[in-house]
Amino acid sequence: MTTRPLLKPCSFQTRALWCALAAVLAGAFAGCSDKNNAQAEAKKSPPAIPVLVAQAVEKRMPLRLHAIGNVETVATVAVKARLDGQIFRAYVRDGQDVAKGDLLFQLDPKPYESQLAQARATLAQSQAQLEYLRGQETRYQELLAQNFVSKEGYAQVASNFHAAEASVNATSAAVESARVNLAYTTIRSPISGRAGKVLLTEGNLVKANDTNALVVINQISPIYVSFAVPEQHLAEIRANKTKTPMRIEAEIEKGVMVPGQLAFADNTVDATTGTIRLRGLFANQDKQLWPGQYVDTWITLRDEANALVVPAQAVQTGPKGPYAYVVKEDSSAEMRPIAVRRTDGEEAVIESGLKAGETVVIDGASRLLPGSRVSIKSAEKPS
Repeated sequence: MTTRPLLKPCSFQTRALWCALAAVLAGAFAGCSDKNNAQAEAKKSPPAIPVLVAQAVEKRMPLRLHAIGNVETVATVAVKARLDGQIFRAYVRDGQDVAKGDLLFQLDPKPYESQLAQARATLAQSQAQLEYLRGQETRYQELLAQNFVSKEGYAQVASNFHAAEASVNATSAAVESARVNLAYTTIRSPISGRAGKVLLTEGNLVKANDTNALVVINQISPIYVSFAVPEQHLAEIRANKTKTPMRIEAEIEKGVMVPGQLAFADNTVDATTGTIRLRGLFANQDKQLWPGQYVDTWITLRDEANALVVPAQAVQTGPKGPYAYVVKEDSSAEMRPIAVRRTDGEEAVIESGLKAGETVVIDGASRLLPGSRVSIKSAEKPS
C-alpha cells in the first residue's frame, strides 16, 4: 500500500514572506481605489478658477465729454522797432521768460538825442521871441487906449504875438516828438511771456515796423485750450455756462490732469463737422501746457449723483450685448447681462443689470463659464 508523503510545514521565514506579499497587494489595491476615488471626485468638482474682483458702488459721477484739444496762446506779440536805427545792445536771449516792461533791446540813442537837443533849442528861441512880442503887444494895447497908435498898427503887433504863441506850441510838440522817439530806442516787452528765437542781434540795422520781427513773445500763463464737441450738447453747455464756470480738464500725460474752466463758446456751429468750438482757460503757472501742443480734454457738463459704477474691465461683450460675471455667495460665477450708460476712462456707469455691493470679475473672465467656481486672488503690487 502506497502512502503519500506528508507536506512539510512552512518555516517561519516563508510565512513572513507570504504575509509581506499579501500586505503589498492589499496596499496596491487600496491605492488604486483611492486614486480612482480622487479622480472621480475631481470630475465631480473641477478646480476653482482664480480671478480678480471689484464691487459695484454708488457714487457721484461727472458727466464728461472727451475731445482732442489744441493749446493756444492768450496773446502773441511780434516785437518790432518803431523807428530806424542800429541795435546797440540786445538784452533778451532765445527762450527767455520775460515780464511786462523788461528791457529787450537798446537802439543807438545818439541820433535821437541830438534831435531832442535841437528841438529844445528851437523851443527856447521861440519862447524868447514870444516873451518879446508879449511885451510889445502889451505896450501897443496901452498906446491904442490913449490913441497914440492906429488900430492897424496894434493889429499887426497882436498878429505877430499870436504867431509867436503858435510857434512855441509847434516847437513844444517837436520837443515832445523827439522825446518820444528817444524813448522808442529802448524796446521793452509789452506782455509777460516767453521769448522765441531772437532774430536780430547787436550791430544790425533795423527799420521802423519792418516785416521781420526782432523777437516773438508768447503769453503762456494763462493759456487757452481750444477743442470741439458735438452740437447736440450746445443747449446744455449754454444753460450751464450762465450758472457757473464749467470745469475743463486737460491730460498732459497719462494720469496727470490740469484743471481749467470754460472761457468761450463760438457763436456758430461748424456745418461740415456738426461741432461747436469751445475754449478753456488754464492758469498754467507751472508751464505744463505749451502752445501748439495737442492734449486730451474733458469738459464736465454736470455731476450725476448716485451713479452705479464698476471698473470698465468688468464689462464683457457677447453676441447678445454687454455682460458681466457676478460672484455669488457660494463662490460661483453668474453670467449677468447688463446695460452700460457710458464709460468714463477706467470706469463704467451701469444703467441696469447690477446692484450696489455686488462683486464682479475684473480679471480672469475669459476662463469662466456660467456656474464656474472661482477663487478670489489678490492684485499684484507693481514692482
